[in-house]
Amino acid sequence: MKPLSNLLSSIPPSATLAVSDKAKALKAAGRDVISLAGGDPDFDTPTHITQAAIAALESGDTHYPPSRGTAPILKAVANKFAREYSMEVDPAKQVLISPGGKFLVYAAMAALCNPGDEVIIFEPYWVSYVPIVKLVGGTPVTITLRASDNFTITADDLASHITPNTKAILVNSPSNPTGRVITAAEAEAIRQAATENDLYVVSDEMYEQLIFEGEHINLASLPGMADRTVTINGHSKAYAMTGWRLGWAVGPANVMGLAAKLQSQSVTSAASFTMAAGAVALDGPHDIVEEMRVSYKARRDFMVPALNAIPGVECESPQGAFYLFIRFPGLSEDSMEIADILLEKAEIAATPGIAFGQAGEGHVRFSIATAMSELERAVERIKKLMANL
Repeated sequence: MKPLSNLLSSIPPSATLAVSDKAKALKAAGRDVISLAGGDPDFDTPTHITQAAIAALESGDTHYPPSRGTAPILKAVANKFAREYSMEVDPAKQVLISPGGKFLVYAAMAALCNPGDEVIIFEPYWVSYVPIVKLVGGTPVTITLRASDNFTITADDLASHITPNTKAILVNSPSNPTGRVITAAEAEAIRQAATENDLYVVSDEMYEQLIFEGEHINLASLPGMADRTVTINGHSKAYAMTGWRLGWAVGPANVMGLAAKLQSQSVTSAASFTMAAGAVALDGPHDIVEEMRVSYKARRDFMVPALNAIPGVECESPQGAFYLFIRFPGLSEDSMEIADILLEKAEIAATPGIAFGQAGEGHVRFSIATAMSELERAVERIKKLMANL
């Protein structure tokens, strides 16, 4: 038979999904696995949001919706930008609603990139960024951020990686996997690099409502950035809506028009009744979101000192999101080996740091989007594991 796609064959499967699947298989086999690999909140979607979806279903909202999104959710996104960033956004031309934030990263990159265009990605990076850039014909150019420097972005690093082929900079704050929140100085370095070199910025702000220290900076709202920034966000993390597959993006009308064209020729649209729920989520109330944020912070405040008290374990305190990026120098410097030992000997599923790029080597990522009781059990298992080395 004729060979299949060389491009798709070159793309690795999602490491986080692979670890989660392995953990599920061990659980099915009777092992008491504590799964800290995935990024799925342990909270249920708030009731007022699910009730909006039920009401939409009961009213017959089960037909094809507009491909770019229904009027209420498009308006809700535009209202968020006006309310929080003092930005006027045209909901009909600058907003796109899609089945998940990951597809929006893909659609934005597809709209921006021609073959050979370079996209700067800060490493450690979310596992799908590099494959997505490759899938649209772009060339990922990674900037290695150093753990010893708290994964800080510098103007010098940016300047040394920009070439005549550079098209865009991809930013993720708060960061998955490190939990870093970019500072005003880092945001200014990105702004200057983009404006001085005529670059686009794709800003993944999926965790923007889950910040413990620091302040969220919407890059599109900075001077000179509105016409060159695509903001990616969604409902999965802040509203505990991972299974709803709902994301949104805001950007320049020409870019969003091309992204919308891709959507119309591929996934068509998000689901009608999920968009009804999504509009209600964005419009509020947001007290339950704050409750979840406080809960994640409490889990972080427990886990970080508890892990650092164990000899051979090192864990920096994340400023946002719900992940810990942990080193086990007393165990190994090989992240795959660390993840395997944790799974086989401590029955803890974690994502190996190498999945997030070479800068993640030596680390594993824990998700703290799970019950405190499970985190407490995980700490006890790690204590026992390290004591028995």
